[in-house]
This record gives sequence, structure tokens and C-alpha cells, in this order.
Amino acid sequence: MAPEPEPEDGRELYALLHLSPESSDEEIRRAYRQYAQIYHPDKYQDPQMKDVATENFQRIRDAYEILSDENKRQIYDIYGMEGLNSGLELGPKLNKPEEIKRQLEELRRRKEEEKFFVHARSTGSVIANFSVPQYLDGDSIMKGMGMSSQIELPVSKLNTVTVGGNLVVNGAAGTGAATAVLRHQLSSVSSIDFMATVGLRSLIGVQTFRQISPNSTATSGLALSLRDGSINLSNGWTRQLSENTVGNIQLVLGNESNISVGWQKKDENFSATGEVKIGTNSFGASAHYTHHFSSKSHGRVAGRVGSTALDFEIGGGRRISEFSTVRMLYNIGIQGVSWRFELNRAGQKLVIPVLLSTDLNALFVTGAFAIPSTLYFLLQTYVVKPYYLKREKQKTLEKMDSLSTQLTEARQAAKKAQRLLEPVSNRKKNKQLENDGLVITKALYGDRKKIKESSELSDIDDNIASQVLDVTIPLNFLVTEASQLKLHEGIKKSGIMGFYDPCPGDPKLLLVEYTFHGQQYKVMADDYGALLIPQDIHRI
Repeated sequence: MAPEPEPEDGRELYALLHLSPESSDEEIRRAYRQYAQIYHPDKYQDPQMKDVATENFQRIRDAYEILSDENKRQIYDIYGMEGLNSGLELGPKLNKPEEIKRQLEELRRRKEEEKFFVHARSTGSVIANFSVPQYLDGDSIMKGMGMSSQIELPVSKLNTVTVGGNLVVNGAAGTGAATAVLRHQLSSVSSIDFMATVGLRSLIGVQTFRQISPNSTATSGLALSLRDGSINLSNGWTRQLSENTVGNIQLVLGNESNISVGWQKKDENFSATGEVKIGTNSFGASAHYTHHFSSKSHGRVAGRVGSTALDFEIGGGRRISEFSTVRMLYNIGIQGVSWRFELNRAGQKLVIPVLLSTDLNALFVTGAFAIPSTLYFLLQTYVVKPYYLKREKQKTLEKMDSLSTQLTEARQAAKKAQRLLEPVSNRKKNKQLENDGLVITKALYGDRKKIKESSELSDIDDNIASQVLDVTIPLNFLVTEASQLKLHEGIKKSGIMGFYDPCPGDPKLLLVEYTFHGQQYKVMADDYGALLIPQDIHRI
């Protein structure tokens, strides 16, 4: 069973009304009435105070509407505001948590399916072949060109149509083909494909896929050529050999019968593949290794050997944006020395192979590798890296400026909320003083390190003040008539009315100093930790 998702908002609605997640409906109503009396806009004549009250009253009312509605509260408890904002709704009343979770998962799955059906997925590639030797002989530098495109369109929950085509031009000759595939999902572990191709190799075929065990899959296919009536049969088996290793066997029977055995291994830092293929008229073996130096750059080594190929390839690539990657590869083989440039962006690929020479001259082979490698490292060191560092620094500064603005606005909002709490907070404080009860004398909330520093100081300097907030007023407001203050376990304190998060992402503490029956006390509590005062263990 999948782990239960945790709300990402720290149960802010409970914090806003100062409630426990186990609070009853009556406790929710009582808390709402208490805050509504403070923040109702009709209580204030001053326009500025009225605006502050209106804003905070809306927050309280929204929290109450969610927590007082059983279905909405169940969704919020499991998925937080994300579940409510995504439009999840519960049908008939469900009593068991398992039933609620099951229906919520089903509703979420439907939402994701709806999003999936809205957009078709497309992929494509363009290959432009250049030949320097051909150009030096007086011909065009363009040796040939190829294009392919494919669109995958879900037409129902069980059926997907894929339409594609390709064109290849080599000199004055050209060929092309168009393909259509209908995939039908037979069950959660099996599917069947019906395909048809017209063009140079016109054929029709069918292929089935089935997961035969948790770690194994099998495919079987049959293809009929419309040109000569020949039939090809294919069978494939794939098995998960380990957590990150997969092995496969492919058998093809027909005009070009062959068997191939391969494996793939992939983890966070590298990926590697290898394959051996033996046919009635040919044989070959290939392998490649890609190492990820960082999240943005990688290197690649590959090689092929066989009856029709013998080459070695080395190069690397870099991610230049969220959806784009560039790569340059150096290739040496029986066809000569070449470079290959690739640009991948969001499923689209541009490939430019450049044949430099058909002669394997040692000096030229070395130069063809050394010159671009040297240029790359020079550009990387003196142009690309400084540019990206400058850009990242600029983004960081912009982010800090934006965050600083947001924090300033949040601090102002918290201070305004405290101003409305202050009259009632002071009345409660004075009543506690008269009865020698619980009085909060100092309360600070913010960065853990700064809070610990400030606990030893009588005054807070500017360096500390920017990362902590004085919350004495809201905590005195929360003191009950029975001289108790209780903050609930698992409730993020920045959600309490009159609080805010002064240092997002950093560990936070709440420091409370208080008096009770003439004695002085002091305690610190973690951001999500429970706090109950007064207690003798807090006595100074």
C-alpha cells in the first residue's frame, strides 16, 4: 500500500483557528466565533483597520467553511489545500478512512487521465548529413537529409493511435514511408498493437505485449509484407535483473532472421547498454557508456563492431535549459572521421553528422579530436561557465529580492493582525495579573540559531530582528481563563494568527518566557512540537 500523502501546508487552517486536528465540531464553531468577534469588519470605523480586519476575517471564514464541512475536512486532512484546490470531491458519506482514501485516489487518477487526454504527444527528428570530402571534390556539401515525425493521440482510456512518417533523401534519390499504429489496452498487464506501413516497405502487422511476472515482460509480433508476401515473426523477452539492470532477448524469423541479446544498466550517475546480434547474413556487437558529471553535463563513449560496421565514438553534452540538451560527438571508423552535433528539445531532435575525411591519417585523426576538445574547454572555462555563473547569481539575487519583498509583506500582515488582537490580549493579560495567573512576558518565533542567541540577550539587534518575530501579543491572547496555554502537536506555528514564517526553509523555534504565581519560567518549542504551559520543569 502506498504511503499516505502528507499535507504540505503544515495544517495551517488548524493553526489559524488554534485547533487540534482532533477537534470536535463544537470546538471548531467556538474557535470561529472567538476570532470572528475580533476580526469582524463591522467592529472598526478606521478605514485602514477595517481593511486589515476584512482580510483576516476572510481567512478565518474560509478556514471555518472547510473544517466545518465533513467531506472538505477529510480531503484537507489527507491531501491539504492541494486536494481541495484540485477539485476533488467526495460522493456519499464515507465512514472508514480507507474508503475515503480509495475514492480520493480514484478521483485523482481520473483528473490525471483527463489532463492526459487533452494533449497529444509528438516526437520528431531531422538529420542533415554533410560531407567535406564530397564538397572538396566539387559536389554539394549536403550529402543527404532525413526527417521523421510521430504523434501519439489517446482516443479513449484503452485506445491510443500513433501516426508517423519519414522521408529520406540521399543525393538525387529519395524514399519515404507512413505508419499508423492502434494500441488497445487489454488489461493492466497486456496490450495489443495493430500496425500498417506504406512506402518503401509496405506491410501490415500485429504485436502483443504482456507482463508475465513482476520482473518479466514478453512481446510477440507478426508482420506481412505487401510487396512480396513474406512473413516475419518476432519474439522478445525482457527481465529485470536487479534494481537498475534490465536484460533482453529478441528473436526474429523471416527474410533476415537474427537473434540479439542485450542489457541496460542505469542509475543516477551513469547509464550503460550492450548488445550482441547474430543473423543469417550478418553479425555485430555494440555498447555505450554515459556518465553524468552533474545534473547538466555528461560524457559518452560508444563502439560498434561487426560485419558491416567498425567505429568508435566519444563526446559529451550539456543541458542548456529545462527542456533542451546539446551534444557533440567524435567518431572514427571504417567510413572515416566525422563529427556529430545534436540538439534535443522537448521530444524533437536535430542531428547534424559532418564527415571530415575518409582517410584515417594519424595526424588528421588526432587533430579532429584535439581541436574541438580544446575549443570546448576554452569556451567552457572562459565564456560558458562565467556566463552561467553570472546568470545564476542574477537569478539568486532576484529570488532573494522577491523573497525579501514577500517576507516584508508577511511581517506587516502579521503585525496588523496583532494590532487587532492587542486590545483583547491586554485585557486577558491584566486579568491574569490580577489573579497572579499565567502571563507571557516575552515570546519570540523564528530562526533556530537566532532564537537561541536572542534568549541570552535583553535587547534584539537588527541582525536578529529580521529573522525573528515578537509574538507576545498573540500568545497572551491564547491564554485560557484556566491560566493555560496549549499549542498542538504537528501544527506549524507560523500559521497561528499574528505569526508568519520569517525564514522559509530553515529550522525554527518558539521561545516563551512567562510568569505564574510569582515565579519566572522559560521554555523553547520546535516548530511542529506541542507546548503546554505552565509546567514546573520550565521554572528558571
